[in-house]
Amino acid sequence: MSVRNKISFFLIIISLICLYPGLTNPILTLEIGAELPLVGKMTFYERTQNIVETIEALFKEDNEVVAALILFFSIIVPLLKAIILLIVLFFKQIKRRLDLYRFVYAIGKWSMADVFIVGVFLAYLATKSNEGIHAQLENGFYYFTAYCIISLASIQVMSLEDHAAGVRR
Repeated sequence: MSVRNKISFFLIIISLICLYPGLTNPILTLEIGAELPLVGKMTFYERTQNIVETIEALFKEDNEVVAALILFFSIIVPLLKAIILLIVLFFKQIKRRLDLYRFVYAIGKWSMADVFIVGVFLAYLATKSNEGIHAQLENGFYYFTAYCIISLASIQVMSLEDHAAGVRR
């Protein structure tokens, strides 16, 4: 195994290590309240959730399509992508490796995990403009962001020896 592929393997493992707390740790805390005369600060709504809890809540609230999309793009696709990349690293048939690599490279362009992180961050920033809404990014956000960045790096670092022989992506 080449040095680049050893680095890629290491990055895949680290990305999976980041993915788990990214899915199970709180990602965003949202608090809605107001400063009322004579009463002081009142909190009307406060919620802290992680991605897995959000999926469960959406299923319970009959939002199956949204829940299924988040489940698919935040859990299933990242795990599938990691498994395929590990197969690419250890699969010895060059044509199969290239096909699998091309598949992961192609779906990487459509990865909604990255878009999800940007959406959460934009929601966080949007709440900063309203005095009655307070949002706090939690550890899960940072772990999930780390997963996204490290996962993308693992694909970029990976080297298929057949590329050097002139095979194009």
